[in-house]
Amino acid sequence: MPIKIPINLPAAQVLQEENIFVINEQRAVTQDIRPLRILIVNLMPTKIVTETQLARLLGNTPLQIEPELLAVRSHTPKNTPLEHMLSFYKSFDDVKDSFFDGMIITGAPVEHLPFEEVDYWEELCQIMEWSKSHVYSSLHICWGAQAALYYHYGIPKRPLPEKLFGVFPHQVTHRGSILFRGFDDWFYVPHSRHTTVLREDILKVPALKILAESPEAGVYAVSNNGGRHIFITGHSEYDPDTLEREYLRDKAAGLPIHVPVNYYPDDDDSRPPICRWRSGANLLYSNWLNYFVYQATPYVIENMNSF
Repeated sequence: MPIKIPINLPAAQVLQEENIFVINEQRAVTQDIRPLRILIVNLMPTKIVTETQLARLLGNTPLQIEPELLAVRSHTPKNTPLEHMLSFYKSFDDVKDSFFDGMIITGAPVEHLPFEEVDYWEELCQIMEWSKSHVYSSLHICWGAQAALYYHYGIPKRPLPEKLFGVFPHQVTHRGSILFRGFDDWFYVPHSRHTTVLREDILKVPALKILAESPEAGVYAVSNNGGRHIFITGHSEYDPDTLEREYLRDKAAGLPIHVPVNYYPDDDDSRPPICRWRSGANLLYSNWLNYFVYQATPYVIENMNSF
């Protein structure tokens, strides 16, 4: 089944070129099926890039997906045209009376700030609280995962001695996890962050389970009981060249940055990077949509239970 997005959204052309099935509103209504409604709270500065990355993964399943883009109104993006925001994004006031099968809260480049000093923190807290009664399963990415773990469970983010930057091997440590059903013994995930959450802090919360970890990158995936909240500390959605663009940008600016770990062949940044995480990324999102959204959400989503 396809992903249903506005045909003039920039992601639509990219996905069609990649042979990912995209349909518009007119064709979608002819299919006798209820699509899964996924709210994407996009906090990334390069919003069009992130839209495309997430749409690519959401669209690579047998399910019909209807994403809705949401932007916080307490922050004005500097890297996305205003006309794009006005055309494709809604505010929380626009969606607060709606119900969604799933929600994704992305990362954000605000790690250096305490949560309470982020200009949209109060609005994000409102969204996260609302999600407990209006969203069946929420997937939180990188800083979004740290923010949600802090808001819902009081788990602090901790500074790292240096930036965690590269592509790292991970293992599934909770063998019964259906989120990682079909994964290999070792799988790779990109990380790019200055902060982390500690294993010992998470283990203090009985409602949480650590699902996957990395010897170098630490805790990767956490879930609450039932999978209504899932927290992913890395960026499996990244394009093959995302880390390279970040590396070259910081290098050109004279910032302290090392070659991304396990990214370039023999750490030679003159050679094309190796993408080691694409299959795992597709399986992660497919499993989330299948087991925690499609098979769990009530058909009449207004009947979902709060938690």
